[in-house]
Amino acid sequence: MKTICLHNKSRIEAFLRRNTFLHIYSIGDLDDHSWHHTTWHASEENGDLKAIALLYSRLSKPVLLALGDDEVPVLKELLCDIVSLLPEEFYCHLSEGLSGTLERHYKLCSNGEHYKMGLTHPSKLDSVDNSRVEVLPVTCAEELLALYEESYPGHCFEPAMSDTQQYCCVRGVEGVISVVGVHVCSERYGVAAIGNLTTHPDHRRKGHARSIISCLCKNLLRSVAHIGLNVKSDNVAAIRCYEQLGFEIIANYEELNACRT
Repeated sequence: MKTICLHNKSRIEAFLRRNTFLHIYSIGDLDDHSWHHTTWHASEENGDLKAIALLYSRLSKPVLLALGDDEVPVLKELLCDIVSLLPEEFYCHLSEGLSGTLERHYKLCSNGEHYKMGLTHPSKLDSVDNSRVEVLPVTCAEELLALYEESYPGHCFEPAMSDTQQYCCVRGVEGVISVVGVHVCSERYGVAAIGNLTTHPDHRRKGHARSIISCLCKNLLRSVAHIGLNVKSDNVAAIRCYEQLGFEIIANYEELNACRT
């Protein structure tokens, strides 16, 4: 087994397509608009890829994605090999059992167990009324940021994310009161990951989240085949909402902040 740095999109995609929903973020980052922000490390044996880890550096804090089904033992070895190449501080998505590999070199602060969910029954989207939903223009980025600051402590929205033009909202008299968008969207690779969902506290439990998610997913399905999302495993209400809209749990993983000791 040897550790390599990958630069071949076709090889990377072929490996990630073994579980598209698990790797939606990574697949989307193969697109040209994200590719130059990525570094791909892999374990290879006799010419076959055995595991892949992605470091994505476009955001204010780099993100490490190390996810796998049966690849966890190999991913442990891979992380050991590349740990000296990782930044001083980053955020990470790790399959269960991998955090111990990093804690020898980093102070880790867990953001808890999460689920990867995939839209496997899109027909359920049709039962939702989204007549009040509108698509937001890029120029609304600052308005969105203000809503996230008030309604979503610890959010990961950055104004550049609205460049996708894939943010849907419901407006009230005071402006945007409920919004959802995408973290990743690639028509070329046929994948999208929705996120940054929030509703102002004064307007919750009125069905706005269901409406905007349904509308966004139906818009996305015109150009992509796979839609996924991440959700904290203890967010029972959100998980129930997603399941009612046709999503199902694909895998569990942990999100952490890592700072070199």
